[in-house]
Amino acid sequence: MLLTIRSLTKTFPSTRALDAVDFDLAAGEVHALLGENGAGKSTLIKCLTGAYERDEGVITLDGQTVSPRSTSEAQELGIGTVYQEVNLLPNLTVAQNLTFGNEPTRFGMVDRRAQRRMAEEMLEGYGLDIDVTRDLSAYSVAIRQIIAIARAVALSGKVLILDEPTASLDAREVQTLFDVVRGLRDRGLGIVFVSHFLDQVFDLTDRVTVLRNGRKVVTERTADLDRVRLIEHMLGRALEDEVVGHAKAHDAPATKPALLTFENFGRRGHIEPFDLTVGEGEVLGLAGLLGSGRTESAELMFGLAPAQSGTASDRNGPLDLSSPRSAIAAGFGFAPEERKEDGIVADLSVRENIVLALQARRGWARPIPRAEQLRLADEYIMKLDIRTSGPEKPIGNLSGGNQQKVVLARWLAMNPRFLILDEPTRGIDVGAHAEILRLIQQVTAQGMSILVISSELDELIAVADRVIVVRDRRHVAELTGAEITTETIVRAIAAPDRDQTEVPA
Repeated sequence: MLLTIRSLTKTFPSTRALDAVDFDLAAGEVHALLGENGAGKSTLIKCLTGAYERDEGVITLDGQTVSPRSTSEAQELGIGTVYQEVNLLPNLTVAQNLTFGNEPTRFGMVDRRAQRRMAEEMLEGYGLDIDVTRDLSAYSVAIRQIIAIARAVALSGKVLILDEPTASLDAREVQTLFDVVRGLRDRGLGIVFVSHFLDQVFDLTDRVTVLRNGRKVVTERTADLDRVRLIEHMLGRALEDEVVGHAKAHDAPATKPALLTFENFGRRGHIEPFDLTVGEGEVLGLAGLLGSGRTESAELMFGLAPAQSGTASDRNGPLDLSSPRSAIAAGFGFAPEERKEDGIVADLSVRENIVLALQARRGWARPIPRAEQLRLADEYIMKLDIRTSGPEKPIGNLSGGNQQKVVLARWLAMNPRFLILDEPTRGIDVGAHAEILRLIQQVTAQGMSILVISSELDELIAVADRVIVVRDRRHVAELTGAEITTETIVRAIAAPDRDQTEVPA
């Protein structure tokens, strides 16, 4: 084996990110590293590349034990990494990026001719016919990815880690990149491929390793791996263990009056155009693996990433969803997945966090009277059972579940007609989890429409009237009524491209 990892362990305060993980990489192999959010993929890569110091375990490269203490030391050993966000300098030329830190000199100055020749030689065999004297910013993301790979291979040359390299590429660009990767494999490099796109994994890789909750679940040859079984490994459940808790799933789906309509709604590199109707008082579930396009769909609807194609409309005509401000004005709310980074303002009080969205809709020139703020805060502290000593307590001092309730209270206080909840129960205790699911059912009974994005399939089964399955940045299936089961959701996620026109039975 070119690379061998044994019993790799890394612990952070209160979290064991890697628990005695084993991993092997052969020369001339493309090996997929898969897992959901928090599985340990990023931690393993950072331990391998010297960004983190491992607690336990042994890494062997070419038969020699190695312990890189920095990314530059890992490169010197032969381990290079290319990330989704290309870590090159767009304001420099292609040649300057390729030779950065290793520029040829003459009389103490950079030899531009030699630098150009050096860059052109580095790009030989990559199928690029480009002017290396032009700024990197002049080229597409796909070409920048190939240039980053060429630099990483030149600096390292043994192990290449590709971390979500295709996330911003279209289908043609993906195949161009894959041709490059296959060529490097044929030259004997060992390549670790991290991706959430299952079709790409089956198209490109030789073996697959799945991590879950910091532990290795399985390593298998890709050709021997069934798609459904792969999803089961990643999600940590078998289809026969399904628990159905959704009473409506056994009845014919009720038709609800249309509230919103999205037609050919999409954005390049974000989510492919989709058609979607949201019913009044409907709970619409969005299912798929991490990176499948669930959050990207929500961001498009809320104007965080404005659509480049299609239209959104309600009963009164077209809607402007070009920004979060316009989405809020249209009666939309959005509770994001990363509540600590995107949802709360930790230093502000519970009261201030609750009134943020309502104040933004009114405009800052029309401040909400403090008495009204306190009334709203007290109302939702009681209604949602937010455990706090009072409305003036900083929200950063509350538990995760109570922070999530405050974020929900913020949008409920605005009384939106359409509320997007991205992983609303992630990282909260069982009691808060149940309360939030009950709250979803209460507000939809009053006419509010909700989009729920969740990795917990039982959660979607429990609350959703319909489930849209998203895979590889496409909406690929719509499930209703008795179709809303763990088995049908997993099979829709796992289905290859040729089957995507069929709703799994």
